[in-house]
Amino acid sequence: MKNKISRNKFLKLAALGSIGLYVNACRTENKKKATEASTEKIPADTISIDISSSQNLIIHKKGETIYETLRGGFNKRIQKYPKLIVQCKNTQGIAEAINYAIANKLAVAVKSGGHCFEGFSSNNDGLVINLSLMNTVEWLDNSTIKIQPGCTLSKLYDTILPKRRIIPAGSCGGVGVGGLTLGGGYGFFSRKYGLTCDSLVELTIVDGKGNIHHSKDNPDLLWACKGGGNSNFGIVTEMIFKTYDAPAHFTSHRFKALNVDADRVQTIMEKWFQLTANLPVSCFSAFVHNGRTLNILLTDYENNVKTVQQFKETLTAFVDKITIGTPKPLAASLKNYYGIQYPIYFKNASAGLYENYANIQPFIKDVLQKVIDTPGMIYQINTLGGNINQLSFKDTSAYPHRAYPYLSELQTYWDKESQSKKYETAFEEVQSIFSNNHIQTQYRNYPDINFKDWQHAYYGENYSRLQQIKQQFDPNNVFGYEQGIERKINIS
Repeated sequence: MKNKISRNKFLKLAALGSIGLYVNACRTENKKKATEASTEKIPADTISIDISSSQNLIIHKKGETIYETLRGGFNKRIQKYPKLIVQCKNTQGIAEAINYAIANKLAVAVKSGGHCFEGFSSNNDGLVINLSLMNTVEWLDNSTIKIQPGCTLSKLYDTILPKRRIIPAGSCGGVGVGGLTLGGGYGFFSRKYGLTCDSLVELTIVDGKGNIHHSKDNPDLLWACKGGGNSNFGIVTEMIFKTYDAPAHFTSHRFKALNVDADRVQTIMEKWFQLTANLPVSCFSAFVHNGRTLNILLTDYENNVKTVQQFKETLTAFVDKITIGTPKPLAASLKNYYGIQYPIYFKNASAGLYENYANIQPFIKDVLQKVIDTPGMIYQINTLGGNINQLSFKDTSAYPHRAYPYLSELQTYWDKESQSKKYETAFEEVQSIFSNNHIQTQYRNYPDINFKDWQHAYYGENYSRLQQIKQQFDPNNVFGYEQGIERKINIS
């Protein structure tokens, strides 16, 4: 049961595209070697800093049952085996763990929710700092909250929605707030209130030297962590957010086309781009192509009757089923988008940010045909735009792609490990169509290990400045990983 994903569950997973998934396939031979080494002990003479008796953290070694539980992430295809997993309880515990890693020459990875698309939240033979115990939400006043990075979105919403407050975050219940925010973060409310990182006003971080910093003392650090901070400069231990009035109700409308071919999907796509070009900021839409089925989602929390009517009148001639929703309480509505909570096999990634339909029109039919020919593959486009593109947000964050009102993603799901190569190959064939047609701007929270020039795909013109901040806070690359920001070493 747990290994099978039905077509309906695919669509539920893809409803907003904010589930965090990752891939970095481990070959069977490597997995075998790692398993054989699972009883390995750390020699006592390598430990130059003793953290075994610390009250600020809990250490887990290979061979322990809880190690195996904590080692895994949301993607069953990623199998990494760190030397140690340390569950930290507070900022001091994180500092102790980093100093231990430095003394013992261990690479550090950071895990909050474990939903990284490419498994960057773990490593092999290093130290993983697990933040699952740091998951509290604290009210500082009626509109300001302090969140620890291990807090999941479901816990966050359970805490703040009863007080009629929101932040513009995602929808997958199991995603950690830390990773979501540091890469940008978006969801149903972002077109009105900005990205998740735009509500971040202050943070505490432990850098690559084990030092504790507060962003109020360093505006550049806060800037960098708003869209460029995914484990690049240190470990964020606390985040302070401003919140907004939550709407009382939330409405979802759905438009479905069945037994589609590529020509029909492309025709409807062009209509969808026209409909969403001037979407009210309280609305969100997703175009979800899954094999022979096409779903369009339109959400609204301010009763935009005219917009709903425009969608209905325009799409009636092109789709097979229209479901016009009724307003429902916000908390109950969001739970419909929490997604699957157990590990599955998949590969997902950004498939480009777009200005308009013209960016993809010349070649998109090839993509749509490949999706039709690959059961389990989903191509999705989500609306950004609106107030995400406010100048004040642009000036105060490292997120570089605010001018793009559309974000696409490619998703692929399967049942068995033996199917991985087949689906990976199909996935990269589609990604090659995009790259060969100069779609090169990508969303950092949806990484693909195969992106060329990922530095500028994710960070654009901000990359050089981020390198300088990396050099300041992590000069020895303690937080190095496959697509981590590289240090900028000045040569005089």
